[in-house]
Amino acid sequence: MFPERFSTLPAYAFPRLRALLDAHEAGGPVVHMTIGEPKHGFPPWIVDVIADHAEGFGRYPVNEGTPELLEAIGAWVARRYGVTLDPATQVMALNGTREGLYNAAMALCPEEKGGKRPVILSPNPFYQVYAVAALSVAAEPVFVNATEETGHLPDYESLPANVLDRTALAYICSPANPQGAVADRDYWTRLIALAERHDFRILADECYSEIYRDTPPVGALQVAQEMGADPERVVVFHSLSKRSNLPGLRSGFVAGGPESIARMRQLRAYSGAPLPLPLQHAAAAVWADETHVEENRALYAEKYADADRILGHVPGYHSPQAGFFLWLPVDDGEEAALKLWRETGVRVLPGAYLSRDTAAGNPGKGYIRVALVAPRVETADGLTRLAGCLY
Repeated sequence: MFPERFSTLPAYAFPRLRALLDAHEAGGPVVHMTIGEPKHGFPPWIVDVIADHAEGFGRYPVNEGTPELLEAIGAWVARRYGVTLDPATQVMALNGTREGLYNAAMALCPEEKGGKRPVILSPNPFYQVYAVAALSVAAEPVFVNATEETGHLPDYESLPANVLDRTALAYICSPANPQGAVADRDYWTRLIALAERHDFRILADECYSEIYRDTPPVGALQVAQEMGADPERVVVFHSLSKRSNLPGLRSGFVAGGPESIARMRQLRAYSGAPLPLPLQHAAAAVWADETHVEENRALYAEKYADADRILGHVPGYHSPQAGFFLWLPVDDGEEAALKLWRETGVRVLPGAYLSRDTAAGNPGKGYIRVALVAPRVETADGLTRLAGCLY
């Protein structure tokens, strides 16, 4: 006997991609442009920090994060967003932000809202953990299409009042994965005001916040503070995976109101997998350094420019505001991905694998997601082959 609530989950995106492509020969030297795994170098001095604190592998880690790590995170938030947090009550370290995005629903979603089944809102397309988190707490997931017409961000204001009144949590990703769209101050202001009117929490996934072109994206906590919103209204998530090219460090954090963080800490005390102490020391050092982040951003800027040069003629092409994905229009994402693989050896992800069908259709069906994570020469080669094959 198994739980039925997960029975309708589709295969995860990457096994699904392998089933689509792997029965066919690559049409050229393979270029991987599917997964968002950063390939730029991480700060080399991090190895010394880990070695200097290696004795910490012999001790159980602090579950919510060492005081030094939490203080480093709080200092970074203050520098980056001008928001002052109490590290002891408003910040918690995470073993990667996927854990936190999942457990936020477990800790913060009530069993009922207004005597009815609660709703959890998600952009569509979306990071897949949002959906499984909603199912895990027996909430109703409501997928809101983020399309070109909505600026590639979900228009939660368009939902009926009876849905918003049942909403307990709303996930939002800015900069958006996969589209690269950024929620500006006006978007955040309207969303926070909507959450205040209908009494729901915003779970702001800001993991791509430090990869941008010119202007640092405004943050949800920043706007909430400017508005004087309820401190519990917004919970934000950040990561060193993209900012610092450290996906294997598994270091992120969640920040928000004291009550929200207390509830997440309580749950994590029972079920969390804390970051080893030497890695917590390393994370604290990395949050304190911006030089490597600026260097990383400059490398992506070069690849943004290459993408604009190679694909700028494509109808419907939008150069991303931030992040490291291209969201490219095609007639059919699966057909395009298969054609590209068979004819060129370039491997991309069909957009429908990141989306759900809705009454208005699947917003990812006519797109492919292309990751700009490989070194510049390899990325430019892949984009050139892609353009020649599909456009």
